[in-house]
Amino acid sequence: MPSERENDQDRQRQRLRWHCRRALLELDLVFQRFWQRTGDGISDEDAAALERLLEMEDHDLWELVSGRRETDDPRLKGIVAQLRQA
Repeated sequence: MPSERENDQDRQRQRLRWHCRRALLELDLVFQRFWQRTGDGISDEDAAALERLLEMEDHDLWELVSGRRETDDPRLKGIVAQLRQA
């Protein structure tokens, strides 16, 4: 039987997947490929970074993911790199 922590992580991952649905088709496609690669194996650190990215407006987020802009935040660099590979 899953522990309370595992249940919380599962709910968080499901919520993250839902918030990855974006109005910008390009982002939607990147996030779909990202989740196909990562599955629910995303680390807590990456999940927290992804949550921060998802607070951004679509066009600003696309600028980061597409490589048109870089982030100065070292906590976001890893997840941005993963999204660029997706």
